[in-house]
Amino acid sequence: MSLRFFADQCVPGSIIRSLREVDHEVLLLKEHLPVEAPDPTVIAKAQELDSILISLNGDFADIVSYPPDRYRGIIAFQVRNHPEVIPSMMSRLKAYLSEHSDPGDYRGRLLIIEPHRIRSR
Repeated sequence: MSLRFFADQCVPGSIIRSLREVDHEVLLLKEHLPVEAPDPTVIAKAQELDSILISLNGDFADIVSYPPDRYRGIIAFQVRNHPEVIPSMMSRLKAYLSEHSDPGDYRGRLLIIEPHRIRSR
């Protein structure tokens, strides 16, 4: 089953291509909002589009500001200025997505993708 993602403006093309290669739908922020749209507008658009938000913006990993139970899913990459870790992170994420292919698996959840693990809240 294919998942639908809404990619924040900071998500590199390599992540978008990697998700599309395994038949997931990836909607781009720039096709729906101005690239400088504030975070609350970004996550509201992801909800409106029935999408899982994917971002490198650490603000979306803040469960106080963005309580996961209010959203259809948030995936936050923790790259920390080391883009060389993205390929291994994507391998880990794609394996996770193949095991959790139902969109309902992501509702109310925050996945934090780190170089050595995936944390779920």
